[in-house]
Amino acid sequence: MGTERGPRGATVDGASLAVFRILFGSLMAFNVLRYEAAGWVHDLYIAPTVMFPYWGLEWIRPLPGWGMHAVFGVIFLAAVGVALGWRTRASLGVFLGAFTYVELLDRSTYLNHYYLVSLLAALMLFLPVAEVWSLDARRRGGRPVGAWALWILRAQLGLVYVFAGLAKVRADWLLEGQPLATWLGRHEDLPLIGPWLVQPGVALAMSWAGCLFDLSAPFFLSHRRTRPAFYLVVVGFHLVTAALFNIGIFPWMMMAATTLFFAPDWPRRVFRRAATPTLGPPAPLPRWAGIALALYFAVQVSVPLRQHAYGGSSTWHEQGFRFAWNVMVMEKTGQVDFIVRDAQGRETVVLPSEELTRLQLRMMETQPDLILAYAHHLARRWEREGRGPVEVHADGWVSLNGRRRQRLIDPEVDLAQVSDGFAPKAWILPLDQPSSWARHR
Repeated sequence: MGTERGPRGATVDGASLAVFRILFGSLMAFNVLRYEAAGWVHDLYIAPTVMFPYWGLEWIRPLPGWGMHAVFGVIFLAAVGVALGWRTRASLGVFLGAFTYVELLDRSTYLNHYYLVSLLAALMLFLPVAEVWSLDARRRGGRPVGAWALWILRAQLGLVYVFAGLAKVRADWLLEGQPLATWLGRHEDLPLIGPWLVQPGVALAMSWAGCLFDLSAPFFLSHRRTRPAFYLVVVGFHLVTAALFNIGIFPWMMMAATTLFFAPDWPRRVFRRAATPTLGPPAPLPRWAGIALALYFAVQVSVPLRQHAYGGSSTWHEQGFRFAWNVMVMEKTGQVDFIVRDAQGRETVVLPSEELTRLQLRMMETQPDLILAYAHHLARRWEREGRGPVEVHADGWVSLNGRRRQRLIDPEVDLAQVSDGFAPKAWILPLDQPSSWARHR
């Protein structure tokens, strides 16, 4: 039962999958409690009068009133069901549907690790994660687990680390230590370590360490000899990032998920539990499932690569930036005003701060597709009020990773006439400021 490698039909202990399922469900249930306690359910999904749905998914809307609290209640109960292994597939299906629904409501709340949560839940829905230490197994007995189930999840985690590392192979990160230098400067008042964090070279050293960590993590974790020591590095790395940066549950999720790289029976060794008797060979991976997995991972590789098809700096124009594991690679600040011009030539300057929440405003001011979405909202609002049709122009200035501000959007373009989509956006002005290292070569 302790077999770690082998052919597709090899039987392995389901204990490590069970522990991950328990940690995953528990962490997701805790996250719901965190959202409710902090008032984020109200602030993010009930209070806003304007939402930024994804292109093509504008029909997905938040439920009114207490409906969103009910949705989070469903997520909580489903997460508990996952942790307990109760009707596990049904619990995972309900969790995946409700959680993904919430994440698709507003682009301004996008987080890499919530995308990862949806992917892991979708994979677990089809994997034998409840054959050990679950109410389902107690009710119907355990079943054999194929080694392929572990490698599917390991492959997904490996892609996250590798693409997060590749995203850091850029001048700002490796030559300027940005945006870490900016973020560490905010911690100068911390006792003991604060003055050290702002010393010259610290941000650059931490940037290189972060890049090398991401690129090497799946490989060191995949080898038996290096795995124990490197897992201590994983824990230390994610504890440091959790302490210094506001990145939510991501560090805890990765510390839990990377336990899947250990031998399948590691929980039994740690907790000195007897192994479940072998029940025979597991069902082999069906041919259709193999084809589906090949397509799935082809998408997982191609989606992060799509940002390079647009040219320029993806941290500036952000075309193809989401869903590409661009973790902690940029710090942008900005300000944007909108000018609405009616058919008579009368102009009205619109301040988005009067309508958007603080988070929405901060995200919208620096993200071109959100600026376009808000311009379309203004055009529709003028139409509803009988004052349309109108032109909508945006005048936005943005600073990327410590550079001086420059215009992000062509102010001469009528955004009300611009369609969203995957095509390159010529109305986004190019970044005209290379890194200081490049300027002084």
